[in-house]
Amino acid sequence: MSKIVCELGIKGSYLLFERALEEYEQAVKTFGKEKPIGFPNTAYFLPIIYAILGYPVKKLGDCGEVLEEIKKLLPKETSSEFFYWGKALDAGLVALFSEEIIEAIRYLKQPDFYCYSEDPGEGKLWLGAADDVVFRKRGVEFVDGTAPGFAAILGTPEDIESAINIIRDLQEKNLYVFLHGTGQGVSLAESLLQQGVQLGWSTRLVPFGPEVTSVAFAIGFACRVAMSFGGVKPGEGPKNLLYNKNRTFAFTLSFGAPSLEVAATALGVFNWGCPVITDVELPEIKVPGVCLYEHLVSKVPLDKMVDTALEVRGLKITSVKLDIPVAYAASFEGERVRKEDLYLECGGGRTLGVELLVSRPLDEIEDGKIEVFGPDIPDLKKFEEKGPPYRLPLAVVVEVAGANMQEDFEPIIERQFHYFINYAQGIMHVGQRNLMWLRISKQAVEKGFTFKHLGLILYAKIKEKFSAIVDKLQVKIYTQESEVKKILEQAKQVYRVRDERIAGLVDEKVDVFYSCTLCQSFAPSHVCVITPERVGMCGAYNWLDGKAGYEINPTGPNQPIPKGECLDPVLGYFSGVNEFVKEASRGKIEKVALYSIMKDPMTACGCFECIAAVLPEVNGIMVVNRDYTGLTPTGMKFSTMAGMVGGGVQTPGFLGVAKHYIVSPKFLMAEGGIKRLVWMPKSLKEELKDKLKIMAEKLGVPDLIEKIADETIANTEEEIKTWVERVNHPVLTLPPLM
Repeated sequence: MSKIVCELGIKGSYLLFERALEEYEQAVKTFGKEKPIGFPNTAYFLPIIYAILGYPVKKLGDCGEVLEEIKKLLPKETSSEFFYWGKALDAGLVALFSEEIIEAIRYLKQPDFYCYSEDPGEGKLWLGAADDVVFRKRGVEFVDGTAPGFAAILGTPEDIESAINIIRDLQEKNLYVFLHGTGQGVSLAESLLQQGVQLGWSTRLVPFGPEVTSVAFAIGFACRVAMSFGGVKPGEGPKNLLYNKNRTFAFTLSFGAPSLEVAATALGVFNWGCPVITDVELPEIKVPGVCLYEHLVSKVPLDKMVDTALEVRGLKITSVKLDIPVAYAASFEGERVRKEDLYLECGGGRTLGVELLVSRPLDEIEDGKIEVFGPDIPDLKKFEEKGPPYRLPLAVVVEVAGANMQEDFEPIIERQFHYFINYAQGIMHVGQRNLMWLRISKQAVEKGFTFKHLGLILYAKIKEKFSAIVDKLQVKIYTQESEVKKILEQAKQVYRVRDERIAGLVDEKVDVFYSCTLCQSFAPSHVCVITPERVGMCGAYNWLDGKAGYEINPTGPNQPIPKGECLDPVLGYFSGVNEFVKEASRGKIEKVALYSIMKDPMTACGCFECIAAVLPEVNGIMVVNRDYTGLTPTGMKFSTMAGMVGGGVQTPGFLGVAKHYIVSPKFLMAEGGIKRLVWMPKSLKEELKDKLKIMAEKLGVPDLIEKIADETIANTEEEIKTWVERVNHPVLTLPPLM
């Protein structure tokens, strides 16, 4: 190990601590110790301090107490190299604690400094701490494997072209990239913005802050993943560090000679198993221990930085290159093609647009055949004198065949069009079926992108992901309005038949449910049980998806669960489900009631779209979606409740649910279903309004939706109690929950 690096880092930790102390003392003079402090819209307080020390920093004075405590971790001079290594890691923790306090005080002193959104806007570049809405939305991707990890970047390579190549390489490997300035000249984020690169959570290029202190946001994000999805409790510091070492794959790329503060930050991130790869020559730390392999690897050529980092972090990524002229990765899913960049758009109300996947007999499919009927993108200049943006009608028809292919699988594969197409850089896809909307950028066209490449993407990705059921595939793309109209009418008939088929499925008519254990990598005891009338709590998997998932990958996360004997039809106890859940949770969960919030409710990882919670004083239930940022009638925000519900535990009175499950006949059937529903955010109520009305009419309470309170009517249990009595809500006729 390098005593020199440790000495530099320790000095940097002293500097950061002294800065934090100075800023704290100045802030106390300005605001007073009782001033509330924290990162906006998060229930995790200052997450590094909360995760490691278990201390919820709520007011400015709390920062002073933390500073007094962490000062004890700063080492004194000694000649022992072993002492230096252990104390250097402690000093690194002090650096990150100090950085978190510095950034929290910045929010007090400069409340408009950071941009309060997913992407830069309003003339602001830096995003600051991810709020709980962004965290929930993006944190799920670390759980389901969509994002294999993240790279924190410090400094800026001298050559901007090399920098862009590194960024694209990271994006193509689906990694999140957290950008941090170091206070030395123009930051990498600013340089990328000048080159027209889109930044923000939507493109996985997140400009956290202009100083090295913003690394606290990246490590805080990792701490929150462990607490929210992994069931690690606040104050369980060693568990949080080990969780991140083993499950949240992160590494740091550092460019240029490090300052003392950067060296201190490097010592800090080592604690989370996060190695540092740098392009300058430094004494290396190659003894494995806290990090999986090496801790610090230096003088790495720019074109080898990413591969070296993946090797050192032990992160295996297999990405298949497509023969298309634009970059391709999940990182580009959130990229937007704006008006000034637009070359061509199809559908979206601007023109007719439709997508359809159908199965055919094997002898009717010519595998790999891609045809375009009508003008292709390069032909547009011949048909219109007016320059871009151009518009075309579009019908995309994918025909598949396979020995194991079934009609039920058609919509499942078709839904993947959105992701497969969106992953192409410079291509924006929104919606599905006949509501699809496609935008293609000028840059993509300049690189040579055509509809043939669109067909190639669909061919390659469908064959790759659905190889177990798709043996042959061909793609037909139509851009002539008369032909698109014909396809649209055919597609509407197919959609109608599909909708009728899934609408007829109920729990009583099947013998098998399906599991989803995709999230067990983060919450080992969690098992999601998917039934025809209970979609997965993340909202992404229904019963047919589970069936298809098993057919496609018989050893994967979707396994059949024989229902067995129905032990209680109201609570939803089934002998087969209990046996499966007990085994799959490694004995942690004995039984699950599928239709109850009070008795043995289903576990959750943290990926749920909504949380249902009992309001005891009202004898009712509220539901809140993760996009709602205010306090709920429980007195808690969504994320506070999520910390109670997630992590694979059963919490009677609280339940993670999908939006679609709220309008299912089986929704909390044991407690009276939607007749118990007394509060939900107005936006969620509007979103589900039509389906809620249908459900309410079937239950004989057609005016129920008007009787469900929202934040414009009531915000406390007492207010809701007054409201339900005023409107004679049906919850008044139901038996006590407790």
